[in-house]
Formats: sequence, C-alpha cells, structure tokens
Amino acid sequence: MKKTLYYILSAVAAVFVASSCESILDSESPSTFDAETVYSNYNLAESTVFSISQSFGETNSYRGRYLPWIGLNSDIEWYNTFKATDEKYQIAAYSLLPNNGQLNLDNGPFAKMYEAIERANLCIEGLRTYGKPEENADMAYLLGEALTLRALLYYDLTRAWGDVPARFTPVTSDDIYVAKSSRDDIYKQILADLDEAIPYLPYPGQSAATSRTDRVNKMFAQGLYARIALMASGYAIRPNDGEVGTGDMGTVRLSSDPELTKDKLYPKALAYLEDAIKSGTASLEDFETYWKNQSNLNNLVAGPGHETLFVIPFSNGRGRWNFTFAVRSEGSSFAGGATVTRGGDAGPVPTMWFNYDKDDVRRDITCVNWRWNKDDEPELPGIQKWYFGKYRFEWMNSQPYTGGNDDGVKPVVLRYADILLMAAEIANAQNKLKDAKDYLLEVRERAFKGHEDKAEAYVTAIADKDAMFNAIVDERAFEFCGEMTRKFDLIRWNLLKTKMDAAKADMLALRGLTGKYAGVNGLGGDVYYQVDGSNIIIYGFNGEVTKPQGVWEKKAEYFTKVVDSKGADTGLYDGQINSIYDADPVQHMFWPIFNTTMINSQGHILNDYGYDSIN
Repeated sequence: MKKTLYYILSAVAAVFVASSCESILDSESPSTFDAETVYSNYNLAESTVFSISQSFGETNSYRGRYLPWIGLNSDIEWYNTFKATDEKYQIAAYSLLPNNGQLNLDNGPFAKMYEAIERANLCIEGLRTYGKPEENADMAYLLGEALTLRALLYYDLTRAWGDVPARFTPVTSDDIYVAKSSRDDIYKQILADLDEAIPYLPYPGQSAATSRTDRVNKMFAQGLYARIALMASGYAIRPNDGEVGTGDMGTVRLSSDPELTKDKLYPKALAYLEDAIKSGTASLEDFETYWKNQSNLNNLVAGPGHETLFVIPFSNGRGRWNFTFAVRSEGSSFAGGATVTRGGDAGPVPTMWFNYDKDDVRRDITCVNWRWNKDDEPELPGIQKWYFGKYRFEWMNSQPYTGGNDDGVKPVVLRYADILLMAAEIANAQNKLKDAKDYLLEVRERAFKGHEDKAEAYVTAIADKDAMFNAIVDERAFEFCGEMTRKFDLIRWNLLKTKMDAAKADMLALRGLTGKYAGVNGLGGDVYYQVDGSNIIIYGFNGEVTKPQGVWEKKAEYFTKVVDSKGADTGLYDGQINSIYDADPVQHMFWPIFNTTMINSQGHILNDYGYDSIN
C-alpha cells in the first residue's frame, strides 16, 4: 500500500473533474489519512475508485489515442483518408510500426491503462483489507466496481495488443519490470473477478450509483463477462504455447487451455445474459431517439426503459468522440464556426448503406452521405465518402459543441442490444435455436419499426444453426456499425480478412455498377436531395429511374468519374479501395508494443507477430 496516498490525491482530482462531488473536497485531505481510514470510509474509498476512471480521460489515453483507432479497419468501417505516409492511416490499415508517432508515447494508452490498473489494484487490496465488503453492501459495491473496471481495462489491453503483462497486485520494488503473460492467464483471472463482482453489484436503476451509465452495474458486468468469454474462446493470432514475448510469429488458432473452450465458458455466459434479460432493468429504445439522446452530455440515466449499460466516464469537457467520428462539419455553426473542421475521420465503407434493407430504420441513421458546410447547408461529397450518422454535432443541444479539441460525448461501451445479440449467438451455439430466434427478433423488430412483419418473416425463415450464425454475423454489422466492435467480432470468428476482401470486391462492383449495383440510376448519373430539418433525404440510391416530384436539389455526375478534369484521383479509385488494409490484417490484427514501452521495460517486454523489437 506504499503508493496509496499518491493515488488518493489523484482520486480527489478525478472526483472534481468527472463528477464535481464537492463534498469530498470539503472533507479533510485524504493525504493525511492512512490506508485503513481511507478504505473503511465509503466516501474516501469511493474517491479511490473514481481515480481509476480518471485515467480514461488522460490526453493520450482512451480520449485521443485508444478509442479513435482501436476499431479500424473492418469490413463495415474504415478511415476516410487514404495517404500512405499518414500515421493515422497506417494505424487503420494494419501497417502500424512500433515507432508510430501517434502511439509511440510515454503517456500513451498502454501506459495510462496500466496506471488505471495500478489504481484498481490498490483499491481492491484496500477494500478487501479494510472495507469489510462481506458485511457492508456499499463497500461490496465499490469492490465490485473496481474489479469490473480492472476487467474492462484488461479486456481492452488484450483487444489491442493480445498478450500483455499481467499485474493483479500493486507494484513493489521486486516486480517493477515484468514480461508479457499469456492472455489466457489474464482471461481466466478477469472472468473469475467478474464472477466475484457480479453478486456485489445491483442491476441498473436499483441504487443511486447504478442509476447512472458512468458507474458500473450488474448487467454491464454480466455483459462484459459474455464479451470476454466470446473473445477468450474464439480465434486470434497466438504465439506457440510457452513462447509469448519471444518474437514468435504466431498462428491463428483457438486457445489450447481447456478452461477457455466454448463448452466451458458458454453455459455460464448464457446464464448471466439470461438473468440480465429476465431482470427487466434495461430495454431497447426507439433507434433514432436513442442516438439523439446520446448526444445529450447529461443523459446518463440507467435503469428500466433505458438501453445504455455503461459509457466511458468522460467529463463534459473531455473526450474526442464526435470530434473524430461525427458527420463532418467544414465550418458549420454546429461545430464551432467557419474556421473549424471537425468529424468524419472515419465512416462506413461506401457499400454499407446498400447492404441494409430499405425498410431498416438503422440505415439512414447509421450511414450518412452528406456533410455540413460553413453556411449550415449540406454538401454531397460523392459515393466514396460516408459518415457515421449516429454521431452529429447538431444533436448536441444540451451543451452545444464550440469547436475545441474535446466534445464531452461519452462513448457507449455496452448497450442492451448487445446483451440480446450475444445471448442469441451463444444460445445458437448451445443448440437453442428457438431462444436465439427470440433474442434476434427483439432487435430486428426495433430495426423494422412500422414493418415488424418483415422482421418476423426474416427470423421465422432461419432454418438451422448455420443460418442463424450467418444472420447474427450480419445483424451485428447492421446494429453496431460505427461503434467499433466489428473488427473484434471478425477476429474471434476467424473472418477478418475474408470479410474485408469481400468488402473490397463489393466496392469494385459498386464502382463498376455491376452485380447488385447494376441499373441503380443515381450511381451512374444524377441524384437529388432535400433538407428536412437536420436530416438530408437523398433520392436515387434505391434504384429509382425517374425524377422525384417536388422541389429537390440536383447533384450531377455523382459517382461515375474516377479521375477529375486534371487527372487527379477521386471517387472509388484502386488506391482508395485497397486502402482498407495495406498489410496483412491477420498477421497484424494486434498493435505492436511500441518502442517507448519496450525501452522503459528494460528489455522485459518484446514484440511478437513479426513486429521489430528493441534489443
């Protein structure tokens, strides 16, 4: 507990920044307290848990380096700018190197995530030693919250780097430097931690803390358990057993640990998901209303009737989610005015909109083919560039964005739709096809609002386990496009390159107006658009061949030119299509350990998967 006092001071700062709990600051400074005093007092102990979350908002942590890049590229989402020398493009295109200037940082996400883990380890040790969680439900909640946040941090570390150091006790002088551990050992520990934490946590809305989406609740922990179980039992590139951190190239395979098989993990994961669903403490919301509400920085309500289970707990003046991913603004008043360009760094691949059914309400909310100009008017950039319509500056009414480097939007980590679709996937794998259909139907009916019979017919027609799996693969794309989960789904299904190659072929067909794109009038000639409030209606992508009635703006030669009048590349040219990956996405599905981390590890941490290491 030698570092406890340092982290208590950090915790007080975190409370002030993230939650403005001034009552904590009014009390005697925690730096004057010993560990027993801190962890036997709820308010002081709670402040140490807040210190874990404080690390999420650090400049080069989740805020500006991890979240904007970890989910790119996939078969449905990609970086919108192709430039081989752009270090951000290299991250997305799997050509990332250990010296990448965006991530090779002393205070980058790797370091900040371990800072948060050290704070969690101190909290967990202190609460177990002095908090008497077996007697005090409030202290038990804090212990459950710390265990769950630590599990989330390790889940995110292994999503990014695969095998990483395992630290589950506070650092001492004897273990300052440690090598990478097998991710299997980490999975087993954090699954056990969640088993412990889940009974300590109330469901959403059942306590003051769990009525907020920036605090941990039981359903989130149950869903996180299922996510980790799916990843741990799924495919990924792995060094040979016993060769982690030796420079091993690795092979794509399942874990050889008998405790991490589907047969071992799926029954408990499904039981947790079924309990979550039966609790009735979360539900699906109207899809458009849900995403509009997510732009309200003070919309943090969890509980019955609400869908969000947990968000990254940025303060209202922190985070770069809309800054990175919102519908692009080039000088509009929605995003800071004429001198500010924001949003649109990434978007759906150009074919994604066409993959949706025309009656699926998610299509036009998720995939946007326009941007705002300095006159607050829409511009159509062409078929090659799309934006995530779930994220819009003009929806930020509670606290309008003024154009700075932070927007305060709190990215959704888990929502109820994922509880349902994970339950469908695992139930199907357990040969419970009827249950899987019921879970899928609930998501599908929300998507086909006003056309629920179409959703029911689709689900009814699913005849067997393989068809259901394929339906879930598709549904997760439609439901979560823009939420940066797809890459990790494809990895665990061993479909990453297969699906990305299919997306490339689909884009070539779109460019050539062949296959399902043949005869789509707007693609080969003119499209028309109307402004309807903050929505833009585009006419011509659904195979229409006649001019629409009423007053519409016309956009001529919308797609067909691949080079402009000066011979410059534009539209879906070969380089743009191929930019979905530059290096093998299978070999480089994980980021390398960066040079600063290897140097600071005194030679204990080295790279695998063909990345260079510093000797």
